[in-house]
Formats: sequence, C-alpha cells, structure tokens
Amino acid sequence: MSEPGNTPEDREADAAPQSLDEDNRLTDEFVRSVSDAVDQADPNLAQELVNPLHNADIADLFELVDEDERAPLAAALGDLVSADVLAEMNEHVREDLIEILEPGQIADLTEQLETDDAVAIIEDLKEGEQKAVLAELDAEDRAVIETALTYPEETAGRIMQRDLVAVPEHMNVGQLIDYLREHDDLTTEFWEIFVVDPAHKPVGTCQLSWILRTPRDIAVSDVMKREQTLVPADMDQEEVALRFQKYNLISAAVVDEDGRLIGMITVDDILHIVEDEASEDVLLLSGAGEGDINEPIRESYRARVRWLIANLATALLASFVISIFGAAIEQMVALAILMPIVASIGGNAGTQTMAVSVRALAMNELTRSNTRRIIGREFRIALLNGGTVAVLVGIGTALIFANPMLGGVIAAAMLVNIVIAGFAGIFVPVMLDRLHQDPALASSVFVTMITDTMGFLAFLGFAVASGLVGL
Repeated sequence: MSEPGNTPEDREADAAPQSLDEDNRLTDEFVRSVSDAVDQADPNLAQELVNPLHNADIADLFELVDEDERAPLAAALGDLVSADVLAEMNEHVREDLIEILEPGQIADLTEQLETDDAVAIIEDLKEGEQKAVLAELDAEDRAVIETALTYPEETAGRIMQRDLVAVPEHMNVGQLIDYLREHDDLTTEFWEIFVVDPAHKPVGTCQLSWILRTPRDIAVSDVMKREQTLVPADMDQEEVALRFQKYNLISAAVVDEDGRLIGMITVDDILHIVEDEASEDVLLLSGAGEGDINEPIRESYRARVRWLIANLATALLASFVISIFGAAIEQMVALAILMPIVASIGGNAGTQTMAVSVRALAMNELTRSNTRRIIGREFRIALLNGGTVAVLVGIGTALIFANPMLGGVIAAAMLVNIVIAGFAGIFVPVMLDRLHQDPALASSVFVTMITDTMGFLAFLGFAVASGLVGL
C-alpha cells in the first residue's frame, strides 16, 4: 500500500508549479513552465498546465508573456483560447492575436459571446477586417452587431446586451413561468424580467425571486415594480455608471429615441467602466495617455510627448518671470535656493485641489448649483494650509539664514501661492467642464503654469517690495 503523499498522482502534483500566488496572480514559475512547454513544442503539456485556469487567468497569461510568444502560445493552447478568454483579454494583446486569425475564426468566436463582448472585439478591427468578419456571421447576429456599432463609442448602445427576457403585462405569473420553461431560445442567464406594453416600451420589471414566491394566478402587472431607471442608448457610459451607483442598480433597460426597449446593461459591465474611467482620469491628469503597459511604444510616445512639450512651454513662462528678477537674485543667493520650495509646495497644493475637483466633476458631485460653495470651501482650506506652511517655512528660513526679513518674505509668498493654487485647482477644471472639455485632460498643465509663475512672481516681488533686494 502506497504511503500518503507518495503516489504517482501526488508526485505529479508536487512537480507541477503552483499557478496562482497569495494575491491570486499567476506565478513567475508557472508562466515560465508554460513558456518552456511552448518552446519545446509540447502542446499537450502546455494545455495540461493551463486547462485548470479560469478564463481571466488565461487572458492574464497572454499579457504576461513576451509579444513574440503570444502567437505560438495561442497555437499550442488551441481551443483553450476561447471566446470568453478573448473577452477578458487586454485590447492591445487581443489585437495581436486577432491579426493571426481568419475572419471565419473570429466570427465563430464572437458568435459565442454576449452582444456587448462581441462588439468590443469587432469595434477594434480595421474597417476591412470588420466587414470580412461581419460577412461570416449569420444574418441575425450580424444585424445586432451592426446596429450596436452605429452608436458612438463609450455609450450605452455599445455596451448593452441584447439577450434579455421581455414579456407583455397581460400575463399572469403562471403563464410567465410556463413561457420561461417552454422557450429554449431564451437567454439562460438573467435575474430580472422586463415588462413591456404593446409598443415594446418598458413599463416595469420583475425579479425572479418575486416570480417564484407569487401564486400562479396573480397578474404580472400586480407584481412588477413600475419605478425603473431607463438608460437612453446614446448616454455616455460614465453617466450610465453614475446612475447605477446612485440608484444601486443591478441591471437597467436601454431604450431607443422612441422609448422602446432594445437592450439592457448589467452591473458586471459597469464595474469595468468604473475601473476604466477612473484609470483614464488619473492618466489624463499626468498626461500619460492610456497608460497601458501593453500599448505599442509609438502610441505611448505620441500620447506623452505632446504634454511634455506643453509643459515645456509653461516652464518657459516661469523662466521669463525669473529673468525679470535676475539682478535681484544675483544680490542674494538665498533667493535662488528658496525659489523651488515656493513653487513645489504651491504645485502640490494645486494638485491636491485639482484631484478633488476632477473627481467631484466626474461623480456629478460638483455642479452649477454648488460651485460657489465648493470654491469657498477650498479657499478656506487653502488659507489654513497656507498659513500653517507659511509659519513653518518662515521661521525655518529666518533661523537658517539669520534673516527675519527673508523669513517674512517667503512666508508671505508661500501663503499667497497656496491660496492661488487652491483657487486654480478648482477654477481650471470647472472652466474646462463648462467649455465641454474633459477637465482631466489639460488641468494639470494650466495649474502647474499658474502655481509656478505666481509662486516665483510673489516670492521675488515681495523680496523687491520689502527692500530686501533691488532690481
């Protein structure tokens, strides 16, 4: 009799690398083992290693290997690279794989997906490839996807699912249950049923739990909830996400311009949107483009360099202000030593307020009705912060340089710059929003320009006005 832990199966399990670490990420050892199996032309071993993984983990595997390894890995894994794996995959990595597939193969994969995931794959194709793939789809699927593609990107029409259950309000609960059981062509994954009028306009919703707990002879119209949040098909996906958050929705009906039910959006789609929009705002604030480590180098270069050039232009303005006071700086080297402190602290203060303002605008918390109150709030915070930092830096400067006048000058400049930074941090994003521009896109450039320029101007100007130095 074999001892526990010494059977062939146990030895094989011990030899196999652990796929996930404590943070639920693929381990380096596992990724190397799969890569080695592919390099050794051993697809059976590669499939044996990868087969237990979740679709999302298989998608992660493709993102972790080198770009030139992805095509051989896909060939080795075969059918394990399913439609669901493609749907979970980073868009840049997915583009690499789709390039090696024939239109018919892409069509077969997209037909297995829900509409929103199929659209996400096809919309990234070039126009000629799109037409070739659509031509391979059956007429019904092609019509659905073509309709979805007519809506602008990042709108409800692009992310909605077409597979839903809608019934007329004249049914009773028993008829509804029989309908669900008898029609095999209905979607199999749903928790809410939409009730529509003869014009196919949604009039209410029924959760499955209500249906299961209600006697068969009760009318659906007596069970359904009439209050519902309807999402126009052309609504921006960020606004859709805000509605889900505000009203604690699990799903919501999508309607066309005539109010007819054409699809639904579920909370799992919203989670992806919330993550994408939050990441996008942070990256826009830094000018880092998409910030995707799988993005082609040329695209990352184009996205980042234009903001560096814009920052160069604003830095020249700050340098011009310094040049005006060149003679004053020559008289006291301490001014040159302390100038970066004024600009740096002001810039950080502006960034703090700007980040809060951009988030508030994105979450619809900062609107026309409360803008004045929020500006007043940030002004008071800036005064408190400015006063605190000014006292500290003023005392420190006076002691280090044995010059109380210099300490007073930098304290006054610090207070002024932090207050200006606080105002700029909220004023710039609000103005961009009023002009229908993304406040995350250019706020950092303008705020940096204001804090640097005004910081230098205040510090050097106060030094001259106080008689500490002359021009």
